[in-house]
Amino acid sequence: MKKYVIGLDYGSDSVRAVMIDSQNGAELASEVFWYPRWKAQKYCDPAINQFRQHPLDHIEGLEHTIASVMKQSEVSPETVKGICIDTTGSSPMPVTQDGTPLACKDGFEENPNAMMVLWKDHTAVKEANEINELARSWGGEDYTKYEGGIYSSEWFWAKILHVAREDKSVVDATHTWMEHCDFITYLLADEKDLKAFKRSRCAAGHKAMWHESWGGLPDSAFLSKLDPYLASLRDNLYQDTFTSNEVAGHLNKEWADKLGLTTDTVIAVGTFDAHAGAVGAKVDHHALVRVMGTSTCDIMVSSNQAVGDKTVKGICGQVDGSVIPGMVGLEAGQSAFGDVLAWFKDVLQWPIDNLVLNSEVLSEEQKAELKDEIESKFIRSLAEQAEAIALSEVVPVALDWVNGRRTPDANQELKSAISGISLGTKAPHIFKSLVNAICFGAKMIVDRFEDEGVKIETVIGIGGVARKSPFIMQTLANVLNMPIKVAESDQAPALGAAIYAAVAAGIYGNVIEASKVMGSDFEAEYFPQASQVEVYAQLLEAYKQLGNFVEEQTNKNT
Repeated sequence: MKKYVIGLDYGSDSVRAVMIDSQNGAELASEVFWYPRWKAQKYCDPAINQFRQHPLDHIEGLEHTIASVMKQSEVSPETVKGICIDTTGSSPMPVTQDGTPLACKDGFEENPNAMMVLWKDHTAVKEANEINELARSWGGEDYTKYEGGIYSSEWFWAKILHVAREDKSVVDATHTWMEHCDFITYLLADEKDLKAFKRSRCAAGHKAMWHESWGGLPDSAFLSKLDPYLASLRDNLYQDTFTSNEVAGHLNKEWADKLGLTTDTVIAVGTFDAHAGAVGAKVDHHALVRVMGTSTCDIMVSSNQAVGDKTVKGICGQVDGSVIPGMVGLEAGQSAFGDVLAWFKDVLQWPIDNLVLNSEVLSEEQKAELKDEIESKFIRSLAEQAEAIALSEVVPVALDWVNGRRTPDANQELKSAISGISLGTKAPHIFKSLVNAICFGAKMIVDRFEDEGVKIETVIGIGGVARKSPFIMQTLANVLNMPIKVAESDQAPALGAAIYAAVAAGIYGNVIEASKVMGSDFEAEYFPQASQVEVYAQLLEAYKQLGNFVEEQTNKNT
């Protein structure tokens, strides 16, 4: 009998499900659900870097996508052996004692502080700074050392501390907090004891300062120095964590009925999207997998023997088992990648949206046609003209920090900058400078890994940017001076989640074995162009100089 598995991948804007044949990794069906409340930008305030999502967006998407792939694929329910969920992170949400999201309780339905705090929410910069100061000064264990030595406002404890200080009503009504990947897994599974529920090693280790060497989460004495609430919350969280090849439970009857499945289906422990994406792209020793979308996550794996007691400075953590059980997962990334170009597109499109598409001269049908044409051609046309600009022509120098800097050395207070603009600077010149910036940001990450003794031999790109923009990928190959392979799958994170599900369901013995059979092949490879490598090396120095100046000024003003 055929055996199938489902991978569910929650991104920033949408969730997608894939039905995968465990025998060969073939995709039988896929479905995407765009979050309606998020699309309307409810509960968000970009001016203060607040980005919250209502859990109903995710619950509705869960039901729609899995039910849809079941219908499309026409497979028998009993042949679906496992489901695994990956999500963005750190994206924690408050829940009540019975595991209900607080935003689904009376009185909290429209309260942003009761929502899921999305990974890109940077309202907790002050709290992250406090955590870093305390970790270095309190005289005990430095709980940040396995997370690059710098705790970020994008992560678990900083976000909770910020909400706790801002909204006592949320604190009083909350029993515990769950990472997004843990909550969706809990929702599906038949294990309903919150204390015993298997939390994700990936989420806990990379974002919540969990480590086996100090017995799990940071000590209550440390947390209480930040806020007594954090110390009391610790008792309602967890001590042990689990890797995604393990079983979190079986599909409960309520959701089996909703999805057209059986209660025999195994639910694997949840994980983060980038880590699942690396598995979907057949990550191996000395390979850097770049998940390239609105932001990037850069994932590597290493043996415990190779890493030893060494801690890599300025990255987003090193966690045993977070990618492949038995190996150390290393994570870095950029807070904005595709978002840098999306910001520029929004700036250029302002007069179109406000003057053209709001015009009474055009009919609604004409406006719709014009909007579709702009969407299909805008970035492509900019990229074509930017690519045609000779390297000898003066192009501005830009920084990629439009949403702060994740790595190396997290600092969400940093802002972007552009220098070298003249009367001859046109939109394609600025676009080219922004493409250079996101590639230089990637180079800084690669250099940090190698400076810390982590060898990189192969770079693999996955995600929408990797597959859709040859211009960016060729620029990246030139900047890194390394070949870059592009994974064939449109849904590498969802595929990676399906691989975890196949192992948890007992179809394969381990993740490496399953990944070799089910993982994505490669559709393209970009090689450095010798004539451009040296020019980009010189431009990189200008990027560094601008970055040093901006960082110095930021430090003076904070």
